[in-house]
Formats: sequence, structure tokens, C-alpha cells
Amino acid sequence: MQWSQLKKFALSLPIAVVATLALVSINEIGFRNSVDALEQVERTQAMRNSVTQLLQSMLDAETGHRGYLLTGDERYLEPYEQATATVDSNLDQLRRMVLSSHADLSEFAQLSRQVARKLSEMNLSLRLRRQGNEDAWKFVLSTDVGLENMEAIRKHAKALIDFTSRETAQDQGQIRRSLLLSRLGISLVSAVGLLAFAMYLRQTTALQKATEREQVVLEAERARLEDLVRARTDSLSELASHLQLVREEERGHLARELHDELGALLTAAKLDVARLKSRLTELSPEVAERLKHLTETLNGVIALKRRIIEDLRPSSLSNLGLTAAIEILTRDFAERAGFDVQVSVEPVTLPDTTQLTIYRMVQESLNNCAKYAQAHHVLVTVHNYPTHVAVQIRDDGAGFAPNAVARSAHGLVGMRHRVEAAGGRLTITSAPGQGTLVSAVIPSSHPAPALTENISDTA
Repeated sequence: MQWSQLKKFALSLPIAVVATLALVSINEIGFRNSVDALEQVERTQAMRNSVTQLLQSMLDAETGHRGYLLTGDERYLEPYEQATATVDSNLDQLRRMVLSSHADLSEFAQLSRQVARKLSEMNLSLRLRRQGNEDAWKFVLSTDVGLENMEAIRKHAKALIDFTSRETAQDQGQIRRSLLLSRLGISLVSAVGLLAFAMYLRQTTALQKATEREQVVLEAERARLEDLVRARTDSLSELASHLQLVREEERGHLARELHDELGALLTAAKLDVARLKSRLTELSPEVAERLKHLTETLNGVIALKRRIIEDLRPSSLSNLGLTAAIEILTRDFAERAGFDVQVSVEPVTLPDTTQLTIYRMVQESLNNCAKYAQAHHVLVTVHNYPTHVAVQIRDDGAGFAPNAVARSAHGLVGMRHRVEAAGGRLTITSAPGQGTLVSAVIPSSHPAPALTENISDTA
């Protein structure tokens, strides 16, 4: 992906985050402004209700007052007294509301004075009526003082009610503006969010396509590397197999040379010693001892030559077959190492190279038992099945951890390579103190390079 695409992709997500934060901020501001305006509307409405309640109390008081003056019935005094009792509390409540608002304090002061005058005028006429001064209370009732006081009260109350109406209208306008601001802000931020989301989707699609292209390239490169590794592995395996084959051929050639050349020389030397011994009629004890020692030395060299030849290329394998060769190998090994070696070998029909692979596997396993295992008993088995041959070498030695085997253990690596080159599978099972089991399963027929060496030891 190019740098410009990465830059756009990196910007789309912050834009979306900023738009979301802006949306939350605008919504919060609109909510707080609306709450403040609603609280102000509630306070203004409460003031309006208080003014209305005050007017209602004054009207109830005047109605009860006039009913009593005209009829003299004491029942009219009950609503009058109730109304006058609530006027003071209404005035105190209204005073607190006016002080906490932006209302005109002069209007409230004038309203309070007019209410006090009206209450005084009603108390005066009521006192005169109770005293029986008919002319006096009728004179007070007939004047326009009470009407003027009520008109003044209504005027100042109307002024406060108009103030509350204006405040309510302003608060409602504030709520509308807050809602409009929230609406516009949400619309704008939603548009920005949709734009950022579209950019995000676009860049995500581009990133996905670029990732898919890179994945295709990586898959192709991985396939190429796997093919290269497979080819190199096959080449190395083929080279190792070739080197193993060359090694066996060189062993066979060296064994043949030792058998032919060295065998001929040793045989000639032994014949010369025999002729020399037969022609010497009278031998001194010293000469006879020397000839005897020379004969024993020649016999030892011949035995050593045979053992070397057998190690290089066992003649018993070519002449007697795998079963006899393994029996001879295990018997000689038991004599040299002092182990108890048990053998259970079934006759098998295998190519020469496969027989040599099994022989070398048994030979390498026995050598490992002698060098590292410190075993006392070894069991070698070869079982023939219709499709494969199973080979097992089990010992009761010290054992080891297969995962901790060093890379320098070329014997195990060579053994595994030999078995795998023959188309088989080698398994090594071991644990410290529990002995070792080396098992291999080799197909009965597997194409392999021919290696035929017929060596007979007649020396």
C-alpha cells in the first residue's frame, strides 16, 4: 500500500473520533441549555402562579368582606379570614421569587403597598361594621378608595404577569434555539461521520485488496521457496545417497583389494614359511620357535584381514544372505563385547541394497550399545510381512533423551538416511534409564541403486 493511502486511512479514523466527540459535546451543550431554560420556565411559572394566587386571595377577601358588610352574616368572614391569612405568605413567596429573578422590584413594592392599603381599608370598614357605626362603614364602602386599590393591585400584578410572560417567551426561544443547534450539529456531525465512515470503508477495502495482493505474492514466494527447498533437499538426499553408495563401493573395492592382493601376499608368505620349514631338516630350537611365531603372526594377520574385510563389506551377506550375516554379526559382537545377544531373524527376500541397509542398521545399533548404552542384554529381531520388513534392536542400557541428541551424532543420522533412502521409516524410542528401541519398517520392494559385490574369502 502506498504512503498516501496509508495517510488517508490514518486520517479517516481520527476524523470519525473527532466527529463523535463533537456530536457528544453539541448534544451535551444543547441538553444543559435546555435544562437551564426549563428550570427558568418553572421559576417564571411559579412566580406567575404566585401572583395569580395573590390576586385570587385578594378577590376572595374582598368578596367575603362585602358579603359580611351587606348581610351581617358571620359566615362570610370565614373566606375573608382564610384569604387574608394567605396573603402574607403569598407576598413572602413572591418576594423571594422576585429577588431571585430579573423582575422589577419597584412593581413588587408598589404591589405590596397597594395590598397593605386594601387590607387596611377592609379592616377599617369591618371594624366600623362590628362597632355598629352604620354611617361610617357605609361611607367607606361608598367611596372609590377600595376600587382604586384593587385596580392598582391588578395593574401591578399584571405588570409582574407580563414580565413572567416575557421571561417564558425568552426561555422558550432559548429551548428552541438549543434544539435547533442540536439538530444542526447532529446533522452536520452525522454527515461528517458518514463521510469518515465512507473513507474508512474505502480505505479498508483498498487495504484488504492490497493485503490480498501481498498474500498472493507471499504465497507465490513461499511456494517458490518450498519448491527450492524441496529441490535442494532432494538434491542433498540424492547426493547423500550417492555418497553412501560410493562409500559402500569404495568399501567393497577396498575389501576386494585386501582380499585379492593382501590375501595373495599373505598366502605366498605362509607357503614360503611352510616350504622353508620342510626343507630345514635340523632346526635349532630358536629357529623352530621363530618359524612357529612367524606362522602364528601370519595366521593373526590373515584373521585381521578377514575381520577388516567383513567390516568393510561382509562376504557373508553376499554369499549366505541376510539371515546368516546377522547371526554371524551378532555372534561375533557378543564374543567381543561380552553381551547377551538374542536373535530372531526370519528369512527375507530383499534387494541387495536393502539387505545391506538392514545389516548396517543392526551393525550401527550394536556399536552404539557397546559404546554408550552400557547394556547387558540385546534383542535383534527381523520379521517378514507381505508388504514390508520390520527390524528391531532393543537393549536394556542407560537410554537417552531423543530430543537432546546432538547434531554431531552422525551415526543415528546416517542410519535414518539409509532407512529413508530405502523407502522406510526409522523410529528411535528411548528414555534415561529405560533402555533404547531402534525400529524400522522397510517396504519389501523399493527401487534403489544396485550394489552387487560378490566377495569370497579363500585365504
